[in-house]
Amino acid sequence: MTRQRPNILFLMSDQHRADIAGFQNDPVVRTPVLDELAQTGVIFNNAYTPAPICIPARQSMAAGQLPRTCGCEVFGEDLAPGHMTFARRLSQYGYATVACGKLHHNGSDQMQGWTRRIGDGMSVRHDFIEGRNLEAFRDLPVATEHKWSQAKEVKRAGIGQGPINGHDAYTLDGALRFIENFFAGPYYDRATPTRPLMLMVSFVRPHVPFLTTHDKFTYYLNRVAPYVDESAFDHPFLGSRAVTPGVDVSEREIRRATAAYYGMVEGIDQDYGKVLEALEHVGQDLNDWIIIYTSDHGEMLGEHALWEKTKFFEGSVKVPLIIRLPGPANAGRIVEENVNLCDLFATICDLTDVPAVDGLDSRSLLPLLNGESSGWDNETVSAYGGTHLGHEARFDRYENLMIKRDHLKYQYYGPEMPEVLFDLSRNPEETSNFLDNPDYADALAAFRIRRDELGYGPNASADYKNAGY
Repeated sequence: MTRQRPNILFLMSDQHRADIAGFQNDPVVRTPVLDELAQTGVIFNNAYTPAPICIPARQSMAAGQLPRTCGCEVFGEDLAPGHMTFARRLSQYGYATVACGKLHHNGSDQMQGWTRRIGDGMSVRHDFIEGRNLEAFRDLPVATEHKWSQAKEVKRAGIGQGPINGHDAYTLDGALRFIENFFAGPYYDRATPTRPLMLMVSFVRPHVPFLTTHDKFTYYLNRVAPYVDESAFDHPFLGSRAVTPGVDVSEREIRRATAAYYGMVEGIDQDYGKVLEALEHVGQDLNDWIIIYTSDHGEMLGEHALWEKTKFFEGSVKVPLIIRLPGPANAGRIVEENVNLCDLFATICDLTDVPAVDGLDSRSLLPLLNGESSGWDNETVSAYGGTHLGHEARFDRYENLMIKRDHLKYQYYGPEMPEVLFDLSRNPEETSNFLDNPDYADALAAFRIRRDELGYGPNASADYKNAGY
């Protein structure tokens, strides 16, 4: 008899800063649901996004490939139709793959391997419409801004509903309805609980605009410790788009934005709890499930006088990651090795006995889940921008690359800007650039070789195909 493959619950958020969680010892935020998952699962303390911005990060995670490998290097690009994703791979092996909420596919293939999608936010960018009449589109008004400036985002944060909260309410309702029908089927007896399921519930919170309920806002307002004494880092990119406290925004406005953000984090925790309760209500034993929680990237939240993402500072590029396996064997384990969201593809395949595919930038995390770290290369890569463009949209092209190995974090920003080297063991605040320190000469040389292998820099490999894991 073929062994029943485990069900998977994939919980995801957008822009959740990795250190704002109870299981990461934040003394203020209330995240009991995620804390319980962390206590009964495995915490990855050094998990990183493959790109510190929504679309490339999500496409790379789905494809198990870095942005340069899968061809999604900037905001607006999407995977080619039919691209292999972990959802497509599991569906090929009998899984019902159901995604509720945000996936951020903008191309003509809106499913990208999922057998069912629930929620709003599904739309095809005009760039991807086949056979479109360029003359007709040239005369149409095209929105150039889809959000406020970062300073205005801070100023407008506070109490409110907002589009993000409405989107997530729609997602939650769809997820709860699906769970009841899939496992109970109270009408027409059409439940299919014996089919293996991967259910993703993907919220947009705590993404801007930062708006939360009155109760949450007033709870956090005088408890948070906002970044109010920050200044921009001395670098053309890392210091760009700074929102200076006391100049661009007031300390009170920073506190309000921070409180609203905390309220949104608590809100997603509460909604994840409703999903878990719904599964238990229809008779599911969650101890038999694989449960994953992560986010696409972090949030600077005023640190280094920055907000939102795109930077390779820890606040932006690091993500929360919890994986809970069936059974108690791995409960409470903490993994310190560097890992990447791309690694989830191979991991999910490994955990479900589904053969992985070639050409991935994905390493199975199963050994680390089981406490075996020998042989792990302890590298993680994040990138944003490049020269590949898969459709007709026009972007300013640039090359931002981060390679982290052990506690050192190297960054390349093209020929016009200086490289950066952080040593998180000596300077976890990321305020000092150790690039010119002779103690790091050998490490810097090794990083530059690896940069070239990854297809970046003045000596970039012309034969780049993937990360070579």
